[in-house]
This record gives sequence, C-alpha cells and structure tokens, in this order.
Amino acid sequence: MKHVVVVSSDIVLTSTVEKHLKDTNRVLVFGSIQSAMDYIYNSPPPDLVIVEVDHNDPVSVERLSELKEDPYFSNLPVLAVLGEGADSLPLDELRIEDYLWRKDLHRDIQRRANLNIVRSERIVEINPLTRLPGNISINRAIQERLDRNESFALAYADLDQFKPLNDRYGFSRGDEIIKISARLIRSIVTSKQRQRSFVGHIGGDDFVYIMNPDLVEAASQELIDVFDRLIPTFYDPQDQERGYITSVDRQGNERTFKFVGISIGITDTTTGLFEHFGEMTERASEMKKYAKQFPGSCFRSDRRKTVTGEIEGTRD
Repeated sequence: MKHVVVVSSDIVLTSTVEKHLKDTNRVLVFGSIQSAMDYIYNSPPPDLVIVEVDHNDPVSVERLSELKEDPYFSNLPVLAVLGEGADSLPLDELRIEDYLWRKDLHRDIQRRANLNIVRSERIVEINPLTRLPGNISINRAIQERLDRNESFALAYADLDQFKPLNDRYGFSRGDEIIKISARLIRSIVTSKQRQRSFVGHIGGDDFVYIMNPDLVEAASQELIDVFDRLIPTFYDPQDQERGYITSVDRQGNERTFKFVGISIGITDTTTGLFEHFGEMTERASEMKKYAKQFPGSCFRSDRRKTVTGEIEGTRD
C-alpha cells in the first residue's frame, strides 16, 4: 500500500481525495504546509504529496521549493491541485512534477495520483534501505555541477571494519548501522548547507556527499565525532566493555576487530580541471583509500594541485 500525504485546509478537497485514494493508499491529511513538512521531515518519505496551491498562498510555494532542494526529498513526486486564479502562477517555476485543476478533481485524481507514483518508481532510483539517491543520481549531480563550472567539494565516505560486525551480529544489525549512517550524513550535511548540497548512497557501506568547499571539512569532522560516539551503542554490552569484537577475517582466521569507523576522502574542483564525473569520483576514492591507511575514523583532503604534492586532513 502506497503512502500519500495530502495538504489542504479545504475539507471538501481533502474528502474527495481520500474517497478516491483510500482503498489502495494510506492517506494522511494535513491542514497546513508547515504541519505536513514537520511530518515529512521526521518520517519515512511518502510515495506522493498532493498539495493545494493557491495564488494567495506564497508560503506553500516557498516551502515546496525548500523541500525539493533537500537531496533526500528531491525525487519525491508532488502533485499540485490548482483552483481559480492559479493560472496566474508561474507554473513552469513551481517545484512540482504534475498539476491538476480543481474542477477536474473528481474525474482525474485517482488516475493522476497513480500515474505520478508509477512514473516516480520507474524514473528515480533510490537505495531501498536508506532511501537516498543511488549511482545514477550521484553521477548526474556531479556532472551537472561540473557542466555549470560550479565550485564544490565531493566527499566519499566508507565504513571500516563493517564486515566483521555483520559476521558477528548478522545482517539486521549491519543494516541498522547503514541506516543510521545515512541519517547522520544527511542530517549533518543539510544542517551545514541547506541548499545545493547532495547526499547519495553508492551501495553497501559507501556514501558520497556534495557541499561547498569551505564547509565540507567541518561537516566531515562533525560526522566523525558523532559517528564514533554513537557506534559503540550497536555492540553488545560485553563487547562494549572490551572495546572490540572477535570475528573471522576474509581468510577464515579468527581475530579481534575494533569497532566500526568511518573513513572519508575529499576532493574539490580547485584541485584539478575535472570534466567528467568519473574523474572526480576516482580522485575522491583515492583519498578515501588513503584515509583508510590511518587508525581510527578520519578524513583526508586532496591538496595536490593548490599545495604542491600535499595531502591534508585530520583524524579523530
């Protein structure tokens, strides 16, 4: 069953939408855009948002723009219901996927809602575990910025000692760490830079995020600090007390392993004239591999062009 959020203070409108969608969808109704946004930001993302857009309500338009600028919700489909006078709105500037005139609501709402959900599922690829954009969206986000000659930094984050934890506790514990890592990265990145940032999930325990170059290191250090405080809580009490676990390595030998850490490699557009997303992701991956050579969670930043031959960073 799909999850649909409806935003309108008009009880006739919301009742009509509920009537047509409730048999095949879980419908939640909110009387204001603010209450709907509070719910969306603190819950698993819905499959569709249906919102009444009025020419006398610029707040709803602004909040929709804010929602769609958040990388976590950029692919969330929004269907606007337009009433009289809405033809004066700049429809091509609204951050929506589709719109429907109020007079056609009874006739078309079910078909258009289903169409938007199906279209979103076909076009958008997101990781089912973290609900973050996957590789296609990641590559597109990097390339579009390169094509516009934007100044930005790309960070590649990878969890260390993750396989031993999976082997010791099982995949469900590992999935919880993957999910909390995704939430931490998204939360910290967007708190530092609400607009024009991006967070993606490459797969497994690998993530990327895009930020302004002057913000990325502070965000990475905060991520390390919070991650290292939180991760021990995912281990059993006896392992927390010891500070390590016993598991089997890739050669089948039993050995001890430290708690899961996070290594982050950072590059930015000032370090070279990148033309293709592959060049930039390769450089960030190199820096991530370099960071993994150091004990503990850390980040390493590429300075090989602006500071001759130098690679900088910090570790917790």
